[in-house]
Amino acid sequence: MRAREPDAEGYVDRGGVKLGYEVFGDGPLTLLLLPTWTIIHSHFWKGQVPYLSRHARVVTFDGPGNGRSDRPLDAAAYTIEEAAAAALDVLDAVGVDRAVLVSLSAGAFAALHLMAHAPERVLGSVFIAPAAPIAPPWPARAPAERFDAPYPPLPPSAVPRGGSDPVEHWAKYNRRYWCDHFEDFAWFFFGRCFTEPHSTKQIEDCVGWALETGPEVLLAEAEGRAPARDHVRAWAARAACPVLVIHGSDDAIVPVANSEALAEATGGELVVLEAAGHIPLARDPVKVNLLLRAFAGRLRLDTPRSAGRWTRAGARRKRALYLSSPIGLGHAQRDVAVARELRCHHPDLEIDWLAQHPVTRVLEEAGERVHPASAWLASESAHIEAESGEHDLHCFQAWRRMDEILAADFMVFHDVVRD
Repeated sequence: MRAREPDAEGYVDRGGVKLGYEVFGDGPLTLLLLPTWTIIHSHFWKGQVPYLSRHARVVTFDGPGNGRSDRPLDAAAYTIEEAAAAALDVLDAVGVDRAVLVSLSAGAFAALHLMAHAPERVLGSVFIAPAAPIAPPWPARAPAERFDAPYPPLPPSAVPRGGSDPVEHWAKYNRRYWCDHFEDFAWFFFGRCFTEPHSTKQIEDCVGWALETGPEVLLAEAEGRAPARDHVRAWAARAACPVLVIHGSDDAIVPVANSEALAEATGGELVVLEAAGHIPLARDPVKVNLLLRAFAGRLRLDTPRSAGRWTRAGARRKRALYLSSPIGLGHAQRDVAVARELRCHHPDLEIDWLAQHPVTRVLEEAGERVHPASAWLASESAHIEAESGEHDLHCFQAWRRMDEILAADFMVFHDVVRD
């Protein structure tokens, strides 16, 4: 179950290749969340879409080769120029003139190309762990010429006990290895993307998305050839919009030096997330969401001015925000009783409830006030019901698969407390 369903969806046709897009929310500002490497599709933005779409219009789309898009095997469908043109077609299809671009890793290529060649369509650009080669890569990464060479096996003494694919580390980034052991490569690659402890859910998500495509698609994309470093630097030098670059200090895919060089070349701001890996938007969605909203907020032309009035804490009326879980109803009666007892001790206390159906039914019957932001909450109860068979619920996995919903609902809580 998704935390936020799209308000509109459709396809654009790029020379017979259909690309699926989705639109969430509305507003004067649009964020275009770009595709990254074809090995995953646009659902990797699941931690951002529910939150950002409450504050702006959010558009995502799948590049060719994964998700709802076609899977062509012609390298011409995967060039940077084609990726940039596809982004413009999506913006045209949803009726948007200018957007804030947000890219992860390989998505930086299309973002830079758009900034250089269609600046009138770009309001600002956020790069997360940009893979565009503007600085030297990690030495451990396999040289480009090894991609087409036979992959070297480990000596027998170094083969892990019970191991079936005796190839080490970046030697797996190899044409033949992809064809022979694509799933093993996906486990290796995403294991390197998430260097943070306790990342099994994020790794499993990414491997699952990778298995929705195949090595033949990635090989066709590899033939498209990334632009040379000189081209990337030239595009960055032409940047005329505000830029934010976000990078994890423990990124094992792209070194922080790459983001430092990109921020310098574009005149942008750099934010380094200490101890974060290559995909911080999945492991630290709250921090990334707040950075994205703050950046986009600075670009809005309709941002209201400060009210110019503030009350010190000691002089404010007494207020409480009461959170009550929607899973099970027994505690809802208890929570209402607690609220009544609180009012006995503090008659002037105002209580707002952040709650979902069916708890809201109990609250309304008790005459309690439900905070209007409760309407933004993704349904945890519906998720559990969807995970349940007639007499069957794998509770641990149901909770793990609720990560998207829990992240979205925490962002609602965060906004209410802040406001």
